[in-house]
Amino acid sequence: MDPDRPTLDPHNWPAFRQTAHAILDRALDAIQQLPSQPVWRPMPPEQRAFLANERLPQTGIGPEAALADVFSRVAPYAMHSGHPRFWGWVQGSGFPLAALGDLVASCLNAHLAGFDHAPAIAEQTTLRWLAELMGFPRDASGVFCSSGTMANLLALVVARNHLKPARPVLYASTEVHGWARKALTVLGLPPDSLRLIPVTPDFTMDSRALSAEIAAGRQQGHTPFCVIGTAGTVNTGAIDPLDELAAIAAQERIWFHVDGAFGALARLHPDLAPLLNGIEKADSLAFDLHKWGSMPFACATLLVRDPAAHLAAFASTPSYMAPDTRGPLAGGVPFADRGIDLSRGFDSLKVWVALRAFGAEHFARIIRQNVEDARRFAAAVLAHPNFELLAPAPLNIVCFRYTRPGADLDALNHELLLRLQESGAALISSTIVNGRFALRLANVNHRSTPADFGLLLETLERLAAA
Repeated sequence: MDPDRPTLDPHNWPAFRQTAHAILDRALDAIQQLPSQPVWRPMPPEQRAFLANERLPQTGIGPEAALADVFSRVAPYAMHSGHPRFWGWVQGSGFPLAALGDLVASCLNAHLAGFDHAPAIAEQTTLRWLAELMGFPRDASGVFCSSGTMANLLALVVARNHLKPARPVLYASTEVHGWARKALTVLGLPPDSLRLIPVTPDFTMDSRALSAEIAAGRQQGHTPFCVIGTAGTVNTGAIDPLDELAAIAAQERIWFHVDGAFGALARLHPDLAPLLNGIEKADSLAFDLHKWGSMPFACATLLVRDPAAHLAAFASTPSYMAPDTRGPLAGGVPFADRGIDLSRGFDSLKVWVALRAFGAEHFARIIRQNVEDARRFAAAVLAHPNFELLAPAPLNIVCFRYTRPGADLDALNHELLLRLQESGAALISSTIVNGRFALRLANVNHRSTPADFGLLLETLERLAAA
């Protein structure tokens, strides 16, 4: 190698291998030592200033020094979603094998627009497995995405393109995730194109109100084109009556989309699958494997029942990507034709590896364990004289609060939440339930133990008394 010719490969491969092995050991140590670390800690001013104000390097400090800074200046001050007492938001906790899958994918640097090569075949097989798990047809179309928001947005693009509504209106419950309003902006639809349907006392969409709203919309000259059912609302984990929504959508001849960002994966366990009856009837389904699938970020999925409808929404064949009968383009670029991105990484490799290594049943057991732990925690809240539940806990989200006679409970629980987060002992989040400030535990953590949940209640009570 010419030492004067610039390259990004190591000049000394043996030395770089030593550095790489040492970094891998430190990364695995960081995962293994998570239980003894704070879930989150405020960043010291000097560390914040270093990261925020560092000037653009014109000359390098070398790979060893740069990687060492990751562990001294970045890693300690990350929000550790992999910690066994992280229940703040629905963020998957990751696991070492999947991280290695990402490492190999980065080393391969495979382009997953498609092409005729093994990564594309592995990705298509992984999508077929996921379609099977969700009860979709074997030949359903699918694509991996950067987020649930993107997967849901792509689904609405397919729906609108397929039905071509003149004055499009779509329907979701008042508990729908914020992605739906963002989608209106991207789709160029006015805000009143999204009709929010009231929910029942268990926070699921009122299907009768949906039927009435669709009828009223038609009388006003609007064209209903999509019903969005939510499988696991972000606030409480409620699951809309998907079977009823599927029947209404079929009767009205409109698209039925399910946002299953985290709840769809409950279908993996036979004890929980009945809660999701009807999800298999969806025209499209979005879900995030980086949530209840525990995959490292980012790994979301869109499934579309009708491959032709999916292809018609996005397919574009520039001359430089025209399919051929032989060579790398013999496979075309099918994944690029199912979404917006042409350049795509090999995000599915970690999923392919993990499903082959552990099997779907192992992930199903973890999901069931998460639900059982959440339900036990909800029961402990109900049994405790100083806490109360604020919503049903059908899956893995528990909304509750600390109570004290005569206190401003919203202010009290807000302060209690911040004290808990700053303590580093555990991390939960908050929401508003029926106008009341709620502490919110969202459990998609494969590392949590019953003792961790007990410690959470004990810590909350101690901080409230301080």
